[in-house]
Amino acid sequence: MLEHAKERLCELQEHLREAKVDVALLTDESTIAYYAGFWGYLSVEFGRPTFLIVPADGDPTVVTPLMESEMVSAMTWIPDVRTWEDSGQNRWEHVLTGIFGTLPPRLGVEKTVLPGLVRNWLECASDKVQLLDVSPLIAKMRTVKSPFEIEIMKQAGRVAAAMMSAAQESLAEGVPEYESALAVINAGTRAAAEFLTAKGWEQFVSPMIHNLQIMQSGMDTSMVHRRASVKKLQAGDPVYFCFCNMAQFKQYKLGFDRMFNIAHVSDQATDVQQAAIDAQQAALGVVRPGVTAEAVAEAANEVYRDRGYSPSYRTGRSIGMAYLETPELKSGDTTELKAGMTFAVDGGISVDGQYGGRIGDSIVVTAEGFEYLTEYPREVVVIRS
Repeated sequence: MLEHAKERLCELQEHLREAKVDVALLTDESTIAYYAGFWGYLSVEFGRPTFLIVPADGDPTVVTPLMESEMVSAMTWIPDVRTWEDSGQNRWEHVLTGIFGTLPPRLGVEKTVLPGLVRNWLECASDKVQLLDVSPLIAKMRTVKSPFEIEIMKQAGRVAAAMMSAAQESLAEGVPEYESALAVINAGTRAAAEFLTAKGWEQFVSPMIHNLQIMQSGMDTSMVHRRASVKKLQAGDPVYFCFCNMAQFKQYKLGFDRMFNIAHVSDQATDVQQAAIDAQQAALGVVRPGVTAEAVAEAANEVYRDRGYSPSYRTGRSIGMAYLETPELKSGDTTELKAGMTFAVDGGISVDGQYGGRIGDSIVVTAEGFEYLTEYPREVVVIRS
């Protein structure tokens, strides 16, 4: 993992020189993991930024809270790890001032994810610094995954399949939603642990599957991002699981969604669910190198329109170390697909206050078409006792 991160940072420096950027000051967790090989567990939401400083020429530097520094030093390949403290003369602002002296005139940042407190400090520290958005060149680097990255994402897919299998097995009339969520967490954690060792860099990778399970049942399936509750499942309920904020391994995130039905399924629910499946399959049917992202979305939208539903805002999104990367499978995105791109490809319909139909898989684009990263039946499923 670390040798790949080091190679990527060297490539980033080449791009910085080409763009005439003096130094990049990076703060996004997924970006830091991509280039430095580590991530923290106390993020900027606590007012605790971590920085990766990448000069166009020269060695990079990590600046991290003191309490995180021992773990960071053990995880990263970068020797120069500086620390900051919450008060006194060693606050992060003072540490950055000590490193830079005077801020470089052309400073690269990821503008859309730059924390407000960091942006404010940069703007106040110098009226001569020009903040240049390096997000596009970083996004371009992350668009096509290496074979090493794809293999990790395949492992994440096997973890996700174990999670979905446990979800399905947990379902029965009278079972509360949270019990299914617990089954998902336990199965995913055990599956992830099988890919890990307690040696080297891997000893810092937690197998724990976490976050609030996105799950809805019954008439609530139109509430796309409702979380699992104490509600008990009833006969005739459709049940929706989304793992988009849970299916991840070694920082690589997948999209994965399925629906099930308790005891029996109505004709209306069947029609909605099958339309979502057909739309997803139509989109996947056109995936191959050279096809535009918007053409994939249009293939799904044709199915929605033919079935009497509104077109979807988005049929998919690029995935990797972040939940949302570029490009997106939506109208207006003319990016041509390339082998090695990875996407979450969805089929989704919401009939407000009535039913929802959803399915989602993660894929990698190949020279011939695509390969699934998530494997699980794609059909209307009824759970019978």
